[in-house]
Amino acid sequence: MTARAAPETALIESGRNRLVGVVLAVALALLTWLQAPWTDRLQSAWFDACQALAPRQVSVLPVTVVEIDQKSLAARGQWPWPRSLLAQLVRTVSQAEPAAIGLDILMPEGDALSPERVLADANVKDSSVTAALRSLITNDAVLAGALASAPTVLVFVGTREATGMTLRAAPITVQTKRADSDGELALTRYAGALTSIDELNRQASGWGLISVDTTRGIVRRIPLVASIQGTLVPTLALEMLRVAYRAPSLRVTASGRSMTGVTVGAIGARTEADGAVRPYFSRHRADRFVSAIDVLEGRVDPALLRKQLVLVAPTAIGLQELHDTPIGERMSGSEIQAQLLENLLDGSSLIRPSWAPNAEALLVLLSGAALAWLLPRRSPRAVALLMLALVALPLLAAFAAFRARGLLLDAATPLLELLLLFGVLLMLALTESIRQRRSLEGVVQAQREQSARIAGELEAAQRIQTASLPRPDLLRGDARADLYAALTPAREVGGDLYDFFMLDDRRLFMLIGDVAGKGLSASIFMAVSKALYKGLMLRTPRADIGDIMSAANAEVSRDNAEMLFVTVFAAVLDLQSGELVYCNAGHDNPYRLRRGEAQARRIVDGDGPPLCATSDFAYRSARCRLVPGELLCLMTDGVSEAQDPDRTLYGHDRAERVLVDGVGNGASARELVTALQADVLAFANGAEAHDDLAILALRWNGPMQETTATAAGPD
Repeated sequence: MTARAAPETALIESGRNRLVGVVLAVALALLTWLQAPWTDRLQSAWFDACQALAPRQVSVLPVTVVEIDQKSLAARGQWPWPRSLLAQLVRTVSQAEPAAIGLDILMPEGDALSPERVLADANVKDSSVTAALRSLITNDAVLAGALASAPTVLVFVGTREATGMTLRAAPITVQTKRADSDGELALTRYAGALTSIDELNRQASGWGLISVDTTRGIVRRIPLVASIQGTLVPTLALEMLRVAYRAPSLRVTASGRSMTGVTVGAIGARTEADGAVRPYFSRHRADRFVSAIDVLEGRVDPALLRKQLVLVAPTAIGLQELHDTPIGERMSGSEIQAQLLENLLDGSSLIRPSWAPNAEALLVLLSGAALAWLLPRRSPRAVALLMLALVALPLLAAFAAFRARGLLLDAATPLLELLLLFGVLLMLALTESIRQRRSLEGVVQAQREQSARIAGELEAAQRIQTASLPRPDLLRGDARADLYAALTPAREVGGDLYDFFMLDDRRLFMLIGDVAGKGLSASIFMAVSKALYKGLMLRTPRADIGDIMSAANAEVSRDNAEMLFVTVFAAVLDLQSGELVYCNAGHDNPYRLRRGEAQARRIVDGDGPPLCATSDFAYRSARCRLVPGELLCLMTDGVSEAQDPDRTLYGHDRAERVLVDGVGNGASARELVTALQADVLAFANGAEAHDDLAILALRWNGPMQETTATAAGPD
């Protein structure tokens, strides 16, 4: 796979992964909107957690539970009590003028302890005793009389089969905005009811349902209105409110087959579609309860019962059924009814709004699409922060809605679905990453091979470039001059050049140059320039150096598509006379150094623009005469423009000090070049070289001893 194909393939894979992520987000959003059954457990756990974290706070207790507790049984005997004793309890409570009394006691049969039942069951031979017993009022009649004299509510239980028992219920009117074809509300339905005996039912002021269906053993929802054989019936708490408000009926509001609310007196409650509400539970409160025996014996402050909704219920061990609640506490049915009454009075019952599934599905869709779109485009840290936000914000928002408005919004199911989507996207991204890594490994291997080939070619070019330079020992056997040169390219090959060779037995040609640039292109241009210049010089060794420079400028400028230019200093030294004829095409001025002098002098004439800057420029030569022992140093700007790690330039002054010190100490040309190279390297201190570096040093020692003392003039 080529280097270009790898990114294209990665782009295709990334787009495919995003498409998979979006499709999965749509599917999960659809499941959320449809409220799939598997979400119920997680949803219920989240709603329970909200209640457990922030239970309802109770400031006023409008409900009092008169409990037939263990202490009451110890004082008045085992359960069931004679109904005459229940009648006494009802009358005692009614004397405190409560708003309503609810008897959470189901009495489907006559009192077994009533006198007539004793007479029927016992073999009594004494006629006077029999007559006396028959003259007594029955316990059921006593209780019926007590019920008739007080605002009382009896309970009944819904059954899955018909019982044939007489069902009494307060009238319920239905006000609907939209009617379906069958006209029946989608309420909890029962085939029959188990009620108290009709003798008692006839005397009660109201009748309330106490059946509650738990969800996996926890009471989370309680129906306010149910249907028994087509008859709408209220729950115990709702019926107690009706009796307390002396309302003749209840009013239900609905939309089509879905119930939306119920009103009794001044109290209105929102309901879910099946007529149920979700109680907002508080912690168990002992001050909700008073003992029945304390009421009977007058030890309870009547203020605890006055204007209160009073529930009478057995709570002794073995007489009550405890239910689990969302806050993690087990409560009796009477306490749950008491909490439901408090919810209805203060409007604190929880509600799962009809629009909640739509909002939760939209959250999954938008968050999932954002994950699918951003995961391949952002860093792992950014994606992790995004996922943290997508987890935290819905949880906080849902909990805030619960605390502020009593709304139950499911944050757990969308969170689980987003984590699932995130895991799938990570798996796809990991798969794509592995595939890209393998692809890139192939690309890297190919690039390594290509780099190795290029490195080999550059190494060969470096060897060729080095081989094209003249040997430093060209003048080793000639006592008239000491010459040394060195070239250090910034890369494998460089754009600096130098050359020197003998034109005849007394004239030495030397040249140093610097191509604008470095690397392979500069090296090639340097080689061409050097070859042209050398060819011109060898063909016309007697020509003026200025004319040679002009001819070289014209030749090099002719085929210069890259618009490069080169600075050149060229000179011819007469080794017998010390006369130096030179021409400078934009190069750094060479140094002239003499032992004993504190400063170096520089050649400043015979100059013109760099080669290729102006193709028809007429260069002119200049000349000077060296004295025996004088040293001429030529260098490129790679010396003065070398930089340390702080990007400070080496500079001409420092180079001049090194040269002056070297000449003053009698250094040879080789030692001088080596010292200058070492000082530049020490100054750079490991910083990358930005330009090639070339140095040529020539010391003229004077004419040969066997020649005449008078130096020959210039040719």
